[in-house]
Amino acid sequence: MQKIKVARPRIVELCVNGASRYVSVQPRNFLVDVLRETLGLTGTKAGCEQGTCGACTVLVDGRPVLSCLTLAADCEGKDIRTVESLMEGGNMSSIQKAFLDQGAVQCGFCTPGMLMSITALLESNPKPSVPEIKKALEGNLCRCTGYNKIMAAVLQASDQGVTPLMK
Repeated sequence: MQKIKVARPRIVELCVNGASRYVSVQPRNFLVDVLRETLGLTGTKAGCEQGTCGACTVLVDGRPVLSCLTLAADCEGKDIRTVESLMEGGNMSSIQKAFLDQGAVQCGFCTPGMLMSITALLESNPKPSVPEIKKALEGNLCRCTGYNKIMAAVLQASDQGVTPLMK
């Protein structure tokens, strides 16, 4: 008779928003659940939980990832940034201010994922073109309205003005 192996939780060290955190995770735990339920970082939203809406986007080693499809244990030793990392000394980052200025927050559920995708874009390309912005946001869905205000916010944050909107 073959023995069935039972997966056991293990302690992993996650570097979240610049701080090392030791958490007990099951092999099947997704990063979004560990961030929200174990670490209390509720800024990251669990939207569709199937990787199609982008609401759960966080940065892992500077790249946007869908935390609802990323196993927490696979993030051990990697730099994880959530929307909470965007505050700078108690002040909003330039991209957060731009979203507020342009009215790009709508209901706000998709906003954390949008902010993280755009943060990754602006950190690698401070002056993206409109097509580059569209490409960066293609995995983030906003169900409230169009993307014109979001595009205007990205252009404002990248200091390119706010007039060239999506067609």
